[in-house]
Amino acid sequence: MPIILGADPQTAASVLTVLPPGSQVVDSADRLLNWLSSHPDEYAVLIGPGVPVPEAIALAERLRTAMPTTTVVLLRHEVDTTVLTQAMHAGVREVLPSNDLAQVSGAMERAHALSMALRGSQSAGSGRSGGKVITIFSPKGGVGKTTMSVNLGIALMRGGANKVCVVDLDLAFGDIAITLQLFPSHSIEHAIGGEHAMDQAFIQELMTPHESGLMVLAAPSAPDARERVSGVLVARLLQTLKEHYDFVVLDTAPAFDEQTLTALDETDECIIVATLDVPTLKNVKVALETLDVLGVAEGRRHLLLNRADDQVGIGADKVEGILGMNVSVQVATSLDIAKATNAGRPLMLSSPSHPSSKAIRSLADRLMGLAPSGAPESAGVGSRSPISAAAPSPAASSSDKDAPRRFRLSRR
Repeated sequence: MPIILGADPQTAASVLTVLPPGSQVVDSADRLLNWLSSHPDEYAVLIGPGVPVPEAIALAERLRTAMPTTTVVLLRHEVDTTVLTQAMHAGVREVLPSNDLAQVSGAMERAHALSMALRGSQSAGSGRSGGKVITIFSPKGGVGKTTMSVNLGIALMRGGANKVCVVDLDLAFGDIAITLQLFPSHSIEHAIGGEHAMDQAFIQELMTPHESGLMVLAAPSAPDARERVSGVLVARLLQTLKEHYDFVVLDTAPAFDEQTLTALDETDECIIVATLDVPTLKNVKVALETLDVLGVAEGRRHLLLNRADDQVGIGADKVEGILGMNVSVQVATSLDIAKATNAGRPLMLSSPSHPSSKAIRSLADRLMGLAPSGAPESAGVGSRSPISAAAPSPAASSSDKDAPRRFRLSRR
């Protein structure tokens, strides 16, 4: 969380309006350093106008070496070139007018992104391996995203060989718990304010176990809790979960909100769910373009075509032409899926040999690196080898199984 030092009450109150909940205000450098010594994950320090420039420069130089992943921002009533030059030489990342809240907000977003990137690089350099975050996303609701999340989570368990959890990040209208007929006593809402205590014991208290062994972190019971779940909380939650689970499956909201964008930043593989109707395909097209602009999940996006029936007049080939993306998995419409969902027992458990279960299991195998290698994901539309839940004949099913494309599982 950001920490403000050396700001008068009026300035501090103003700046706090654009900082994440839980941001701190301290009145002395000693208290700042004491706080940072016990909270090394803090990602930003804002030095206010009340700290003289020489003292601010000395503090910035100290933090540059002691806490290289923490961004130092200098706030001044007026910014001049002399102060700017001194500050940059001392390792201050940005010098901003204290009354320009838009710039302060942008600086904090950049500080958080930089901190996450640097910490990720340090983890990679240490050789520590963690689990994979698999995000299920669609820009349109009602496409079966939650059903796919639950069934994919169970498929990834491989009968208990892997530890898997599902996190419901549709914070306003999440349905993971009711889909599994669970009655959680805790949800992600109970993690609010616990960013600094984010360890496995803390998170485990919030989890609800399913009979299959799948662990579930439920969405809040009331939609208004969404605004209090910060992006920082989501990032730290996912980083902690990756240390203790082989796979973390995220069911996200149908929107590019702060929590979903943070999840995408932490994502190893992104499953985009679409159905064969023009409004959904239009929204998916826009979403893919947005992901391109934001530079998230590049090379790690996989298209799952749900309720894929040729009778509607739009086939997989046409979808690929519209979206410019290969279809990885096709799951046909089936009343069995709806019955399993209504019964609270996912299809992967109630009917593991069902064609839809086989399709989802094949996707899970690819995500685990167990599928045979084939054409790369970047291959053209003509080289598509989709998995389909519709199996017209044993021969056709065998052919599809022998020649799937291999998912690229390289981490950022």
